Amino acid sequence: MKLRKINRAIHRDLGYFFFGMCIIYGLSGIALNHRHQWNPNYIITQKTLSLTPPGEEIVDDRDIAIHFLRQLDREDDLRTTLRSGDRLRIFIRHGSITVDVVDGRGDLETVRPRPVFRQVNFLHYNTPRRLWTWFSDLYAGGLIILAVTGLFILRGKNGITRRGAWITGAGILIPLILLFYYLNG
Repeated sequence: MKLRKINRAIHRDLGYFFFGMCIIYGLSGIALNHRHQWNPNYIITQKTLSLTPPGEEIVDDRDIAIHFLRQLDREDDLRTTLRSGDRLRIFIRHGSITVDVVDGRGDLETVRPRPVFRQVNFLHYNTPRRLWTWFSDLYAGGLIILAVTGLFILRGKNGITRRGAWITGAGILIPLILLFYYLNG
């Protein structure tokens, strides 16, 4: 009886302690699983532009960039420019504009951090920060303890010796089947 009580207390307290880490790794895990469908760290928007080209009196790339940016009310955002033929790439704060200097047609691309996901992904990537690595390792060990102690929380027909055994077996078998499929498929 005493062992069962200790098991429940450990399981409960680790669950409380690692609640935040479960949310961090859960959210970032979903985001990273779908990174081929969307960028989990940044929101990237693209817009087609039709701007008035500069007159022939403006020849300097920086002045041409300012001419275009004035039309968008973004002249203060200018960082630098890069020219290739008639195409001028204007790097601005949080994005860039690629514009044809002859006809004024171009594209605006803006990039801004995706709230919440960028931060949790930063932690999930486990950038080389010693304290974070230690805490992540502690969390990984805590998950193992949570898994094992969770097996012995319930008794009877829903416990590990009956219904729980079937569900636990399925939870082990599915990843093994998928691993075999992916490695040999």
